[in-house]
Amino acid sequence: MSLIKSASTVSLLTLASRITGLVRETLIASTFGVSAMTDAFNVAFRIPNLFRRLFAEGAFSQAFVPVLAASKARHGDDATHLLIDRVATLLAWTLVMTCVLGVLAAPLLVWAMASGLKQDARGFDAAVVMTRFMFPYIGFMSMVALSSGILNTWRRFAVSAATPVLLNLAMIAAAWGLAPWFKSRGLEPIYALAAGVLLGGVLQLAVQIPALRGMGLLPRIAVNWAEIRLAMRDPGTRRIGKLMLPALLGVSVAQVSLLINTQIASHLPVGSVSWLNASDRLMEFPTAMLGVALGVVLMPQLSAARAAADAESYSALLDWGLRIVVLLSVPSAIGLLMFASPLVAVLYHYGAFTDWDVQQTSASLMGWGAGLVGIVAIKVLAPGYYANQDIKTPVRIAIVVLVLTQLMNLLFVPIFRHAGLSLSIGLGALVNASWLLVGLIRRGSYTPGSGWGRFALQVLAASALLMVYLLWAAHSFDWLGLRGQSFTRIALLAGVLLGAALIYLGAVWAAGLNLRQFLRR
Repeated sequence: MSLIKSASTVSLLTLASRITGLVRETLIASTFGVSAMTDAFNVAFRIPNLFRRLFAEGAFSQAFVPVLAASKARHGDDATHLLIDRVATLLAWTLVMTCVLGVLAAPLLVWAMASGLKQDARGFDAAVVMTRFMFPYIGFMSMVALSSGILNTWRRFAVSAATPVLLNLAMIAAAWGLAPWFKSRGLEPIYALAAGVLLGGVLQLAVQIPALRGMGLLPRIAVNWAEIRLAMRDPGTRRIGKLMLPALLGVSVAQVSLLINTQIASHLPVGSVSWLNASDRLMEFPTAMLGVALGVVLMPQLSAARAAADAESYSALLDWGLRIVVLLSVPSAIGLLMFASPLVAVLYHYGAFTDWDVQQTSASLMGWGAGLVGIVAIKVLAPGYYANQDIKTPVRIAIVVLVLTQLMNLLFVPIFRHAGLSLSIGLGALVNASWLLVGLIRRGSYTPGSGWGRFALQVLAASALLMVYLLWAAHSFDWLGLRGQSFTRIALLAGVLLGAALIYLGAVWAAGLNLRQFLRR
């Protein structure tokens, strides 16, 4: 399967995930509004997500995929299957212990994440209850990360890219059907969302099993101590563990930044956590479709090229990924900056979500937009280091950027409140991406291909035209006033976005960029 076809498959499935995710967020916003209880749910949901990003999608994936790809290239399928069994064994038992400890330590975790929730005792207590109920979610999702790493190494991208849809559908069902049932029995309705999260984790793992079994790669988890000891002594698992230590530190840096920002937001006016969460969902739309999709496809390819000592292919893969990032993330960033309020209004402005909530969510969305190119580019640049089993360099960069981000928080939060938090992260991501890029060039891992200057001018010219169009569209219609005409407003947004795509792609084509040849390069 070609890279562009693989990336397109992942991107389209990610689009389905993000669309259902937006439906989920819109339903939650209109049903529950913005309050101390929604802040409590968002904090409680972030806690298992934090650990998931640390262990599953973060340190574990960064260490596991390169070692798995190298084993497949050098030692064949049988040895690699044995490695999978032993990794799955150690991961499963580690997760059991982690989940038990997480449930017991829920009050401490909530306090560490958002002590400001104590301003409303009811909100803090609700966050503790939901954290305990949702914490096992990390166990299911970590096993999903293992399965996804296996499938992606064998270039089976569709299943792992589609599974997030199941979480969204489970939460939609919980908000739509379970919450009224909870309310009718005197229970807090928002607890239904916690049940939806746990169900979503179970479903995501369940759909991986047939795919792995069909490939003959379903892991066997050992339950006796002798086999567990063999797994601990395996050179492959030890290599993964060794790589995970710096990777864990690197991912921890990003999660510490999230922890600090959530803590700060919990001490800002009520609703700040929810406003940030709503804007974050919109920011993740282009980030996942572009950055995550490219990262998922490139990681095993880069690892295989490095294992084969094919430096030319390694550099060409990075060059292709970076050009896609620039072509598509620049207009996306302009959209978030120039068209934030209409996007938020059409997607969230229903039921209990007020005009004020639209304004505050739009402000934080613009902060994300300022750094979107960097946020997406990191997803392509960081695998350039991970595939070479160099995790220490991105960690060092991330630590410096963390300090820089918090210094920017001192400057921006007093001025922009919660929006200053997203702005600081966005600008920090630009610094991070630039540093990663310079490092790859200096060590000779990446040599930019010819034509970058012309390509950059083509993108900038088309983006300038797009900016003018979006500014006109943002101020020519009463996006808030159309609240009572939902279908009209949705159709209007669809028309504007279609026009934006035609204008931008038409402009880069008119500037001389052959899109078909570009995507196939």
